[in-house]
Amino acid sequence: MMRSEALGAYRTLLRATRKSFAGDTLMLSESAVEIRKKFEENRNVSSDSEIKKLLEEAKEASHFIANMIVQAKLNSSGGYEVKPSKDHAGATLEIPSEDLLRKSL
Repeated sequence: MMRSEALGAYRTLLRATRKSFAGDTLMLSESAVEIRKKFEENRNVSSDSEIKKLLEEAKEASHFIANMIVQAKLNSSGGYEVKPSKDHAGATLEIPSEDLLRKSL
């Protein structure tokens, strides 16, 4: 039963990243690698309480990725636009400075 829950949590995390990072090949691949790494690190955990804790952390992470991350997109005038979806309603947006965004490219 825990195995199927872990697989479900893994898939939910990947879906959340595909939604939040759509069109950003680098972030999609890097996030998939990181998710896989975290699950592999915990592959041999056998304690039910520890497994439940890890599953809860995965659930919280997928919620955070899907609902709290909005990517800025470079627009035609050279600035960045943030277009939150209805899933982000009520979230507080922290918009990074233009300098920070340019440094990350």
